Amino acid sequence: MMRAEIWLQDHLDSQQGIDDLANRLGYSSSQVRRRFKQCFGLSPSTYRDILRLEKAARLLALTPHSIATIAEHCGYRNHSAFSRAFQRHFAQSPRQFRQKQRKRLYDLRSGDDPPPFDIRQHAARQALVTRLYQTPRRIGDLTKLATQTHGDDILPTRLRKAPAVAVVHGLPLPTTQERIDLGVLVAPQAATCIAIPPTFRLLKLPARQHACLVVEAFSEVPSAVEYLVSQGLPNNHRYASGDPVQVHWHPRGLEVQLPLLGDNQATK
Repeated sequence: MMRAEIWLQDHLDSQQGIDDLANRLGYSSSQVRRRFKQCFGLSPSTYRDILRLEKAARLLALTPHSIATIAEHCGYRNHSAFSRAFQRHFAQSPRQFRQKQRKRLYDLRSGDDPPPFDIRQHAARQALVTRLYQTPRRIGDLTKLATQTHGDDILPTRLRKAPAVAVVHGLPLPTTQERIDLGVLVAPQAATCIAIPPTFRLLKLPARQHACLVVEAFSEVPSAVEYLVSQGLPNNHRYASGDPVQVHWHPRGLEVQLPLLGDNQATK
């Protein structure tokens, strides 16, 4: 059901339904609903609704997009339907949620010397990843962990020393289901001749500017992201995009790469 869960995540702005998912997986709709609920405790439709609303919450908190634009990005056909669904889930309107989250982030600001970070443009990349639904207690060697997640020697030998990456969904707000895509970066030409293990997939990381901050341990990633969105970016008049945070191996530990809105996106 991992493939089903990822499909739902990747189609939040689509009107495709569970029948389309079932056809893609080669199961009946009733089989998909039953097995998905056994794995995740929710029906596929309810699960996707929650993912849509959690994505909307991140966009409300982090971006200057209008509520109507956010509703469209999250698969809602009109503003009213989105507002009703958001109110039911969060017990407050989208506007109230945005105001409270921005005040919370403002209150997180401190007068301490800020940790150094920089803003860099990264070219498009791709990674061979597998999905985890809980954070391992310790993440040091990302590549070794990715290799061993679904059994030793599951990645091709030539990838075992490739640069490692973890894509963390949901930060900086809490999510119903923790999701981390863990794996290694692969060159475009290499991806065409790799036999991809069943529990792995190719993930495209689009070209984008990132706010980059080095931490010593994976446990520091959430606080690093909170610092960036509450203090680092506002001081630089920038916005986070709301897209998943990337964590890359770095000689001094792990580098948090927070995707940013482009200048043209910030005006929408």
